[in-house]
Amino acid sequence: MRAILPLLLLFSAPTAAQMSPPVPPANLPANCTAPEHRQFDFWIGEWRVFRTAKPDESVGKSTIESVYNGCGIRENWRPYSLNTGGSLNSYDRATRTWRQAWIDSSGSRVDFEGGLVDGTMVLSGLWRGFGGPGKDATVRMTYLRLEGGAVRQLGEVSRDGGQTWTPSFDFTYRRMP
Repeated sequence: MRAILPLLLLFSAPTAAQMSPPVPPANLPANCTAPEHRQFDFWIGEWRVFRTAKPDESVGKSTIESVYNGCGIRENWRPYSLNTGGSLNSYDRATRTWRQAWIDSSGSRVDFEGGLVDGTMVLSGLWRGFGGPGKDATVRMTYLRLEGGAVRQLGEVSRDGGQTWTPSFDFTYRRMP
């Protein structure tokens, strides 16, 4: 009887031909082809990253690529110092927002959410331990398209729930040749 049970399970499982793929809602294009999925494409590229205030001071490199048939954007941040990290970004059709999941080599993990505001991408999220153990902060990142194809990433921090903001970082991404 024990030998027969695995055979019964094998033959009773549905085959790939019997299973139907999920169907996207009728009012949304399949495979992330809606214009909203392209809103963050300006960030895709191979970049050298500079301090905006010191345009000759490179702080690292970043690879931003389209993944999963255009349904996601993956970042691989490689600074010359501090923590390496990366993010996975996608447009959430259900909430009509952009989401970013960030992780880095210090063990930090942050979920950001936002979208386009007057043509710039704005994402914010609660970063636990941003200022040290027990010192959480809301971090807001603004991605602005610049002339010549560059992108500015401005990071701001709020420790009072978004009432006031303090600059945290300010980078300019320049495409690598």
